[in-house]
Amino acid sequence: MGVDLGDLFKKEQCTYKDFRDRIVVIDAYNVLHQFLSIIRSRDGTPLKDSHGNITSHLSGLLYRTANLTEAKIRPVYVFDGKPHPLKARVIEQRKHRRLQAEKAWKEALEKGDIETAKKKAQQTSRVTDEIVDQSKELLDALGIPYVQAPSEGESQASYMVKKGDAYAVGSQDFDCLLFGSLLLIRNLTSSGRRKLPNKKAYVKVTPELIRLKPGLSSLNILQKQLIDMAILIGTDFNEGIKGYGPKKSLNLIKKTGNVENALALIGGEDIPTIEEIKEIRKIFLKPEITDDYSLKWSKPDNEAALKILCDRHQFTRERIEPVLEKISTIENMLKQKNLFDF
Repeated sequence: MGVDLGDLFKKEQCTYKDFRDRIVVIDAYNVLHQFLSIIRSRDGTPLKDSHGNITSHLSGLLYRTANLTEAKIRPVYVFDGKPHPLKARVIEQRKHRRLQAEKAWKEALEKGDIETAKKKAQQTSRVTDEIVDQSKELLDALGIPYVQAPSEGESQASYMVKKGDAYAVGSQDFDCLLFGSLLLIRNLTSSGRRKLPNKKAYVKVTPELIRLKPGLSSLNILQKQLIDMAILIGTDFNEGIKGYGPKKSLNLIKKTGNVENALALIGGEDIPTIEEIKEIRKIFLKPEITDDYSLKWSKPDNEAALKILCDRHQFTRERIEPVLEKISTIENMLKQKNLFDF
């Protein structure tokens, strides 16, 4: 998901305290994928209610939102709209990978290989329209604002930061930098530790802050050149050039000035056309966004939240009620500070 910019940008290790009283725009699809992937039983089965409905996303959204508001961070979630036609290739690839992972998951369960089963199961996550609707309904009950983007959620979130309506974007993907977000927070909604791939070991996970302008200055490139680098590496909208990662792409763009010159030097048949390059640049530099949103937080409607979580999906009231109390702290916070006082 997104462009791999590797270690080109400096990452500042942070804590929740560093974002106190800040408005952070969270890429909803990004975090929902996280919840659906991680919140599973030992054999990889997602969290479900007694009717067989998946509830991993509701659990993750509730608890992560509570952690943020308890730390006096003001979250707003942005949901993806209609994908750009150039993204059809990536969407089809993801669908194929999910189907392959589902097959491997079932085979691992039949063999009794629980570790492999869970790993493969995590690759089958899919954010459906129903999951999106349920998430929005829960956010309404929690008093947390959300924005429906006309297209890419990351472009909408980045626009809100550039506009000054929010402090930073919270996402795992570097694409927000391509869309021009001045600040990107990674690991904001992740748990305290992460399992290393193919190892029985974990590493501590803390929020990381990435600053766009100092990063571009350090790399000695412009925003447009960062996008040109991404075209070489490969984005959600094009394949990329085989063998070109972040560092090699950086060196080539600095040498040639832009992706057109770089591709002329590389040569070959499987390279983007001039028209495709212009369209990809347009996606990042002039994305489809909206100003039709309102950032208003309110006290949770506890009864509505309990009805969704407990009555409908069998969460226990004893566990949910204390979490709702954490979220209700945002009401007092908003009384103390102006909404856009960063």
